[in-house]
Amino acid sequence: MSELTWMLPIAFGLTTVTLFFLLGRGWAGLLAMDTPNTRSSHEVPTPRIGGLVLVPVALGVTAMSSEPPTLLLSLAAMLCGVSFADDRWGLPVIVRFLSHLVAAVVLCVSLEASLPVWALAIGGLALVWVVNLYNFMDGTNGLAGGMALFGFGILGWTLQGTSPGLSGLAFCVAVAAGGFLLFNFHPARVFMGDGGSVPLGFLAGGVGLVGWVQEAWPIWFPMLVFSPFLVDATMTLLKRLVRGEKVWHAHREHYYQRVVQMGWSHRRLALAEYGLMAACGASALGLLHASFEVQLAGLSVWAVVYVGLMVAIDRRWSSSVASRGGLA
Repeated sequence: MSELTWMLPIAFGLTTVTLFFLLGRGWAGLLAMDTPNTRSSHEVPTPRIGGLVLVPVALGVTAMSSEPPTLLLSLAAMLCGVSFADDRWGLPVIVRFLSHLVAAVVLCVSLEASLPVWALAIGGLALVWVVNLYNFMDGTNGLAGGMALFGFGILGWTLQGTSPGLSGLAFCVAVAAGGFLLFNFHPARVFMGDGGSVPLGFLAGGVGLVGWVQEAWPIWFPMLVFSPFLVDATMTLLKRLVRGEKVWHAHREHYYQRVVQMGWSHRRLALAEYGLMAACGASALGLLHASFEVQLAGLSVWAVVYVGLMVAIDRRWSSSVASRGGLA
Protein backbone atom coordinates (compact mmCIF):
# COMPACT_ATOMS: atom_id res chain seq x y z
CA MET A 1 0.00 0.00 0.00
CA SER A 2 3.03 2.32 0.36
CA GLU A 3 2.96 3.72 -3.18
CA LEU A 4 -0.80 4.14 -3.13
CA THR A 5 -0.52 6.50 -0.17
CA TRP A 6 0.99 9.15 -2.44
CA MET A 7 -0.41 8.05 -5.83
CA LEU A 8 -4.08 8.28 -4.93
CA PRO A 9 -4.10 11.75 -3.30
CA ILE A 10 -2.11 13.12 -6.25
CA ALA A 11 -4.47 11.57 -8.82
CA PHE A 12 -7.55 12.91 -7.02
CA GLY A 13 -6.03 16.31 -6.31
CA LEU A 14 -4.67 16.92 -9.80
CA THR A 15 -7.98 15.98 -11.43
CA THR A 16 -9.97 18.18 -9.07
CA VAL A 17 -7.69 21.20 -9.19
CA THR A 18 -7.21 21.08 -12.98
CA LEU A 19 -10.94 20.90 -13.69
CA PHE A 20 -11.65 23.63 -11.15
CA PHE A 21 -9.06 25.85 -12.81
CA LEU A 22 -10.20 25.19 -16.39
CA LEU A 23 -13.86 25.71 -15.54
CA GLY A 24 -13.19 28.73 -13.35
CA ARG A 25 -11.14 30.45 -16.04
CA GLY A 26 -13.64 29.62 -18.75
CA TRP A 27 -10.99 27.80 -20.76
CA ALA A 28 -12.73 24.41 -20.74
CA GLY A 29 -15.23 25.44 -23.40
CA LEU A 30 -12.43 26.56 -25.72
CA LEU A 31 -11.10 23.00 -25.91
CA ALA A 32 -14.32 21.13 -26.71
CA MET A 33 -17.97 22.05 -26.24
CA ASP A 34 -20.99 19.75 -26.31
CA THR A 35 -23.88 21.60 -27.93
CA PRO A 36 -27.35 20.10 -27.29
CA ASN A 37 -29.23 18.42 -30.15
CA THR A 38 -32.41 16.36 -30.48
CA ARG A 39 -30.71 13.28 -28.95
CA SER A 40 -29.09 15.13 -26.04
CA SER A 41 -30.16 14.81 -22.43
CA HIS A 42 -28.79 18.27 -21.55
CA GLU A 43 -30.17 21.68 -22.49
CA VAL A 44 -27.19 24.06 -22.34
CA PRO A 45 -23.75 23.88 -24.02
CA THR A 46 -21.34 22.11 -21.68
CA PRO A 47 -17.53 21.63 -21.91
CA ARG A 48 -16.57 18.11 -22.95
CA ILE A 49 -13.05 17.91 -21.58
CA GLY A 50 -13.39 15.82 -18.41
CA GLY A 51 -11.71 12.82 -20.00
CA LEU A 52 -8.81 14.97 -21.20
CA VAL A 53 -8.05 15.62 -17.53
CA LEU A 54 -9.13 12.38 -15.84
CA VAL A 55 -7.31 9.94 -18.14
CA PRO A 56 -3.92 11.71 -18.52
CA VAL A 57 -3.78 12.31 -14.76
CA ALA A 58 -4.50 8.64 -13.98
CA LEU A 59 -2.02 7.43 -16.60
CA GLY A 60 0.66 9.95 -15.61
CA VAL A 61 0.52 9.17 -11.90
CA THR A 62 0.59 5.43 -12.63
CA ALA A 63 3.63 5.93 -14.87
CA MET A 64 5.53 7.29 -11.86
CA SER A 65 5.03 4.06 -9.90
CA SER A 66 7.69 1.37 -9.59
CA GLU A 67 5.82 -1.21 -11.73
CA PRO A 68 3.77 0.66 -14.34
CA PRO A 69 1.88 -1.48 -16.90
CA THR A 70 3.58 0.39 -19.73
CA LEU A 71 1.74 -1.12 -22.67
CA LEU A 72 -1.70 -0.47 -21.21
CA LEU A 73 -0.69 3.09 -20.37
CA SER A 74 0.62 3.74 -23.89
CA LEU A 75 -2.41 2.30 -25.66
CA ALA A 76 -4.85 4.16 -23.41
CA ALA A 77 -2.94 7.40 -24.01
CA MET A 78 -3.14 6.84 -27.77
CA LEU A 79 -6.90 6.28 -27.58
CA CYS A 80 -7.32 9.36 -25.40
CA GLY A 81 -5.52 11.50 -27.98
CA VAL A 82 -7.43 10.15 -30.98
CA SER A 83 -10.76 10.37 -29.18
CA PHE A 84 -10.17 13.92 -27.97
CA ALA A 85 -9.34 14.90 -31.57
CA ASP A 86 -12.74 13.48 -32.47
CA ASP A 87 -14.36 15.51 -29.67
CA ARG A 88 -12.64 18.66 -30.85
CA TRP A 89 -12.70 18.43 -34.65
CA GLY A 90 -14.63 15.29 -35.56
CA LEU A 91 -12.95 12.29 -37.17
CA PRO A 92 -14.23 9.76 -39.74
CA VAL A 93 -15.77 6.64 -38.21
CA ILE A 94 -13.13 4.45 -39.85
CA VAL A 95 -10.31 6.35 -38.13
CA ARG A 96 -11.93 5.95 -34.72
CA PHE A 97 -12.65 2.26 -35.28
CA LEU A 98 -9.12 1.55 -36.50
CA SER A 99 -7.65 3.14 -33.38
CA HIS A 100 -9.85 0.86 -31.23
CA LEU A 101 -8.87 -2.17 -33.29
CA VAL A 102 -5.15 -1.39 -33.21
CA ALA A 103 -5.18 -1.00 -29.42
CA ALA A 104 -7.06 -4.29 -28.99
CA VAL A 105 -4.82 -6.23 -31.38
CA VAL A 106 -1.58 -4.90 -29.88
CA LEU A 107 -2.66 -5.80 -26.35
CA CYS A 108 -3.85 -9.28 -27.37
CA VAL A 109 -0.67 -9.99 -29.34
CA SER A 110 1.34 -9.06 -26.24
CA LEU A 111 -0.50 -11.90 -24.46
CA GLU A 112 0.19 -14.38 -27.27
CA ALA A 113 2.30 -16.70 -25.10
CA SER A 114 -0.55 -17.04 -22.62
CA LEU A 115 -3.54 -17.51 -24.93
CA PRO A 116 -4.40 -19.73 -27.91
CA VAL A 117 -5.22 -18.04 -31.23
CA TRP A 118 -8.99 -18.50 -30.87
CA ALA A 119 -8.92 -16.87 -27.43
CA LEU A 120 -6.86 -13.97 -28.81
CA ALA A 121 -9.45 -13.38 -31.54
CA ILE A 122 -12.35 -13.45 -29.08
CA GLY A 123 -10.42 -11.23 -26.66
CA GLY A 124 -9.70 -8.68 -29.38
CA LEU A 125 -13.33 -8.49 -30.47
CA ALA A 126 -14.45 -8.25 -26.85
CA LEU A 127 -12.03 -5.39 -26.23
CA VAL A 128 -13.31 -3.43 -29.24
CA TRP A 129 -16.85 -3.93 -27.99
CA VAL A 130 -16.05 -2.82 -24.43
CA VAL A 131 -14.37 0.32 -25.80
CA ASN A 132 -17.53 1.22 -27.67
CA LEU A 133 -20.08 0.18 -25.07
CA TYR A 134 -18.45 2.41 -22.45
CA ASN A 135 -18.73 5.26 -24.92
CA PHE A 136 -22.39 4.41 -25.60
CA MET A 137 -23.18 4.46 -21.89
CA ASP A 138 -21.70 7.91 -21.35
CA GLY A 139 -24.96 9.72 -21.91
CA THR A 140 -26.19 11.11 -18.61
CA ASN A 141 -24.64 12.99 -15.70
CA GLY A 142 -22.52 10.95 -13.33
CA LEU A 143 -22.96 7.60 -15.05
CA ALA A 144 -19.61 6.90 -16.76
CA GLY A 145 -17.64 8.50 -13.93
CA GLY A 146 -19.54 6.44 -11.37
CA MET A 147 -18.86 3.21 -13.25
CA ALA A 148 -15.15 4.09 -13.33
CA LEU A 149 -15.17 4.85 -9.59
CA PHE A 150 -16.88 1.61 -8.58
CA GLY A 151 -15.58 -0.69 -11.32
CA PHE A 152 -11.90 0.21 -11.24
CA GLY A 153 -11.99 0.49 -7.47
CA ILE A 154 -13.10 -3.16 -7.22
CA LEU A 155 -10.48 -4.28 -9.76
CA GLY A 156 -7.75 -2.36 -7.94
CA TRP A 157 -8.71 -3.85 -4.58
CA THR A 158 -8.66 -7.39 -5.98
CA LEU A 159 -5.29 -6.97 -7.71
CA GLN A 160 -3.36 -5.65 -4.70
CA GLY A 161 -1.72 -8.93 -3.80
CA THR A 162 -1.09 -10.27 -7.29
CA SER A 163 -0.28 -7.34 -9.60
CA PRO A 164 0.72 -4.06 -7.89
CA GLY A 165 1.19 -2.26 -11.23
CA LEU A 166 -2.30 -3.08 -12.49
CA SER A 167 -3.74 -2.39 -9.05
CA GLY A 168 -2.15 1.06 -8.99
CA LEU A 169 -3.53 1.86 -12.44
CA ALA A 170 -7.04 0.75 -11.50
CA PHE A 171 -6.99 2.71 -8.23
CA CYS A 172 -5.66 5.84 -9.95
CA VAL A 173 -8.46 5.68 -12.52
CA ALA A 174 -11.02 5.22 -9.73
CA VAL A 175 -9.89 8.20 -7.63
CA ALA A 176 -9.41 10.44 -10.68
CA ALA A 177 -12.99 9.54 -11.62
CA GLY A 178 -14.02 10.61 -8.12
CA GLY A 179 -12.45 14.02 -8.72
CA PHE A 180 -14.21 14.27 -12.07
CA LEU A 181 -17.57 13.40 -10.47
CA LEU A 182 -17.34 16.49 -8.27
CA PHE A 183 -18.03 18.48 -11.46
CA ASN A 184 -20.04 15.90 -13.43
CA PHE A 185 -22.70 14.84 -10.93
CA HIS A 186 -26.02 16.50 -11.73
CA PRO A 187 -26.16 19.37 -12.50
CA ALA A 188 -23.00 18.71 -14.51
CA ARG A 189 -20.52 21.49 -15.22
CA VAL A 190 -18.37 19.29 -17.46
CA PHE A 191 -18.81 16.12 -19.52
CA MET A 192 -16.33 13.29 -19.98
CA GLY A 193 -16.34 13.17 -23.78
CA ASP A 194 -14.94 10.41 -25.98
CA GLY A 195 -11.46 11.41 -24.78
CA GLY A 196 -12.44 9.81 -21.47
CA SER A 197 -15.05 7.16 -22.21
CA VAL A 198 -13.08 5.41 -25.00
CA PRO A 199 -9.81 4.88 -23.06
CA LEU A 200 -11.77 3.99 -19.92
CA GLY A 201 -13.61 1.31 -21.87
CA PHE A 202 -10.31 0.00 -23.18
CA LEU A 203 -8.79 -0.04 -19.70
CA ALA A 204 -11.83 -1.81 -18.24
CA GLY A 205 -11.51 -4.56 -20.84
CA GLY A 206 -7.72 -4.53 -20.86
CA VAL A 207 -7.25 -4.77 -17.09
CA GLY A 208 -9.97 -7.43 -17.00
CA LEU A 209 -8.24 -9.47 -19.70
CA VAL A 210 -4.73 -9.14 -18.28
CA GLY A 211 -5.97 -9.97 -14.80
CA TRP A 212 -7.62 -13.10 -16.17
CA VAL A 213 -4.43 -14.16 -17.96
CA GLN A 214 -2.49 -13.60 -14.73
CA GLU A 215 -5.09 -15.74 -12.90
CA ALA A 216 -6.12 -12.92 -10.60
CA TRP A 217 -9.77 -13.76 -11.32
CA PRO A 218 -12.03 -15.88 -13.56
CA ILE A 219 -13.30 -14.16 -16.70
CA TRP A 220 -16.77 -13.64 -15.24
CA PHE A 221 -15.39 -11.41 -12.45
CA PRO A 222 -14.69 -8.19 -14.42
CA MET A 223 -17.81 -8.88 -16.49
CA LEU A 224 -19.97 -8.88 -13.36
CA VAL A 225 -18.21 -5.81 -11.95
CA PHE A 226 -18.95 -3.82 -15.13
CA SER A 227 -22.27 -5.56 -15.86
CA PRO A 228 -24.40 -2.40 -15.35
CA PHE A 229 -22.81 -1.10 -18.56
CA LEU A 230 -22.21 -4.45 -20.27
CA VAL A 231 -25.80 -5.67 -20.01
CA ASP A 232 -27.51 -2.41 -21.01
CA ALA A 233 -25.29 -1.74 -24.03
CA THR A 234 -25.19 -5.34 -25.27
CA MET A 235 -28.93 -5.96 -25.01
CA THR A 236 -29.71 -2.62 -26.67
CA LEU A 237 -27.36 -3.48 -29.55
CA LEU A 238 -28.91 -6.93 -29.99
CA LYS A 239 -32.44 -5.50 -30.06
CA ARG A 240 -31.45 -2.98 -32.70
CA LEU A 241 -29.76 -5.69 -34.77
CA VAL A 242 -32.88 -7.86 -34.62
CA ARG A 243 -34.98 -4.93 -35.84
CA GLY A 244 -32.55 -4.35 -38.71
CA GLU A 245 -31.57 -0.87 -37.54
CA LYS A 246 -28.24 0.81 -38.27
CA VAL A 247 -26.51 0.14 -34.99
CA TRP A 248 -23.73 2.65 -35.63
CA HIS A 249 -26.19 5.55 -35.69
CA ALA A 250 -26.72 7.59 -32.51
CA HIS A 251 -29.97 6.89 -30.64
CA ARG A 252 -31.72 7.16 -27.27
CA GLU A 253 -32.79 3.54 -26.78
CA HIS A 254 -30.52 2.42 -23.94
CA TYR A 255 -32.36 1.39 -20.82
CA TYR A 256 -30.83 4.19 -18.78
CA GLN A 257 -31.90 6.72 -21.43
CA ARG A 258 -35.46 5.42 -21.45
CA VAL A 259 -35.67 5.65 -17.68
CA VAL A 260 -34.80 9.35 -17.92
CA GLN A 261 -37.28 9.88 -20.76
CA MET A 262 -39.98 8.32 -18.57
CA GLY A 263 -39.46 10.95 -15.89
CA TRP A 264 -36.51 10.02 -13.69
CA SER A 265 -34.10 12.83 -12.93
CA HIS A 266 -30.40 12.49 -13.75
CA ARG A 267 -29.66 12.52 -10.02
CA ARG A 268 -32.13 9.74 -9.23
CA LEU A 269 -30.87 7.59 -12.11
CA ALA A 270 -27.22 8.07 -11.10
CA LEU A 271 -27.89 7.14 -7.47
CA ALA A 272 -29.86 4.05 -8.51
CA GLU A 273 -27.05 3.02 -10.87
CA TYR A 274 -24.49 3.57 -8.12
CA GLY A 275 -26.46 1.18 -5.92
CA LEU A 276 -26.46 -1.39 -8.72
CA MET A 277 -22.73 -0.90 -9.36
CA ALA A 278 -21.91 -1.29 -5.67
CA ALA A 279 -24.05 -4.43 -5.40
CA CYS A 280 -22.41 -5.98 -8.47
CA GLY A 281 -18.93 -5.20 -7.16
CA ALA A 282 -19.66 -6.50 -3.66
CA SER A 283 -21.20 -9.72 -4.96
CA ALA A 284 -18.27 -10.25 -7.36
CA LEU A 285 -15.88 -9.98 -4.41
CA GLY A 286 -18.04 -12.32 -2.37
CA LEU A 287 -18.21 -14.94 -5.11
CA LEU A 288 -14.57 -14.74 -6.17
CA HIS A 289 -13.26 -17.44 -3.83
CA ALA A 290 -16.50 -19.41 -3.49
CA SER A 291 -17.06 -22.89 -4.89
CA PHE A 292 -18.05 -23.32 -8.53
CA GLU A 293 -21.60 -24.19 -7.52
CA VAL A 294 -21.96 -21.04 -5.43
CA GLN A 295 -20.47 -18.90 -8.21
CA LEU A 296 -22.91 -20.39 -10.72
CA ALA A 297 -25.84 -19.77 -8.40
CA GLY A 298 -24.75 -16.18 -7.77
CA LEU A 299 -24.34 -15.41 -11.48
CA SER A 300 -27.72 -17.01 -12.16
CA VAL A 301 -29.34 -14.73 -9.60
CA TRP A 302 -27.82 -11.71 -11.34
CA ALA A 303 -29.09 -12.96 -14.70
CA VAL A 304 -32.60 -13.14 -13.26
CA VAL A 305 -32.25 -9.66 -11.72
CA TYR A 306 -31.18 -8.10 -15.01
CA VAL A 307 -33.91 -9.85 -16.99
CA GLY A 308 -36.45 -8.61 -14.46
CA LEU A 309 -35.17 -5.04 -14.65
CA MET A 310 -35.18 -5.01 -18.46
CA VAL A 311 -38.68 -6.50 -18.68
CA ALA A 312 -40.00 -3.95 -16.18
CA ILE A 313 -38.46 -1.03 -18.10
CA ASP A 314 -39.66 -2.37 -21.45
CA ARG A 315 -43.22 -2.71 -20.15
CA ARG A 316 -43.27 0.78 -18.69
CA TRP A 317 -41.78 2.16 -21.89
CA SER A 318 -44.45 0.45 -24.00
CA SER A 319 -47.15 1.88 -21.75
CA SER A 320 -45.54 5.33 -21.94
CA VAL A 321 -45.39 5.20 -25.74
CA ALA A 322 -49.01 4.05 -25.97
CA SER A 323 -50.15 6.87 -23.68
CA ARG A 324 -48.43 9.36 -25.99
CA GLY A 325 -50.23 8.02 -29.02
CA GLY A 326 -47.50 5.65 -30.21
CA LEU A 327 -44.70 8.22 -30.59
CA ALA A 328 -41.39 6.85 -29.29
